[in-house]
Amino acid sequence: MQKRISTVFTFLLVVALLAGCGATSQQTETTNVNVGALKGPTAMGMVKMMEDDEAGKTTPNDYTFTLVSAPDEMSAKLAKGELDIAAVPANLASVLYQNTDKQMCVLAVNTLGVLYIVENKDSIQSVADLKGKTIYAAGKGTTPEFALRYILEQNNINPDTDVKMEWKTEHAECVAALAQDENGIALLPQPFVTTAQMQNENLKIALDLTKEWDTLQKGEENPSGMITGVVVARNDFIEQYPEAVDTFLEQYHHSVEYVNDNTEDAAKLIEKFDILKAAVAQKALPYCNIVCITGDEMQQKLSGYLHVLFAQNPKSIGGAMPEEDFYYHGK
Repeated sequence: MQKRISTVFTFLLVVALLAGCGATSQQTETTNVNVGALKGPTAMGMVKMMEDDEAGKTTPNDYTFTLVSAPDEMSAKLAKGELDIAAVPANLASVLYQNTDKQMCVLAVNTLGVLYIVENKDSIQSVADLKGKTIYAAGKGTTPEFALRYILEQNNINPDTDVKMEWKTEHAECVAALAQDENGIALLPQPFVTTAQMQNENLKIALDLTKEWDTLQKGEENPSGMITGVVVARNDFIEQYPEAVDTFLEQYHHSVEYVNDNTEDAAKLIEKFDILKAAVAQKALPYCNIVCITGDEMQQKLSGYLHVLFAQNPKSIGGAMPEEDFYYHGK
């Protein structure tokens, strides 16, 4: 009888061990994840992940990173299913959500505001000082214009009559205009601000529009934030690989921390992956507002920002405010 009990016990132990091995195998199974990002701040926070992936340190996720220069190219790759996760402009995320029948959601905010007012002199100390000035800018009809208009309006400055906007096709044209106009002012994003400063030592940052936005939001019950970029994922990928998505977010969070805490080393990686030259990246990083904000805070900041854009131009976010399922809260 004792021998029989011993045999049964051994059998049950083997079954338990096999079950345990099966569970472990499932948890560590490699998942191929295709990730895209735009060259610039939205990709800069990913460089430690990219480096770790090359060294085989991102298991159980195995990443393929694709860096592109144009948002349209990113949209096409997402629509075709060539990318599972992508860092895109905040308003584009909402447009994609609307255009794909809500088959896209936001995992995280990855870049806060990167817009700055720059000038050659020291005439601008506050938003009020912009009244009566000429401002050179690129991006008419896009988020830089909407953000600036919002900040001007909230400071009792009429953007149509109290300032003169000189719209250019490219940021480089704004810098050239500043070189010809010693009293000129420009609206520029990072890291272009740093590139321009390296060409013109007299160029100074007068206003950080992210800080101006935050000032306006003080006291609000649900304060929003100025947001440049977010990370989105296809819903079908999230449903099929929820563990891989959560692993991505954990690894991405660590990558962002590394980039912000190790500017010099991060700048070298940014050059290695052909995003920016290290010299520019090192100076620009402290002004790029690279973050990894998830969950309720992500939803609060992003929804408030999209509300502002919607009020300026509904088409800028796809014609309607996204619904609750636009915001990822884990599976």
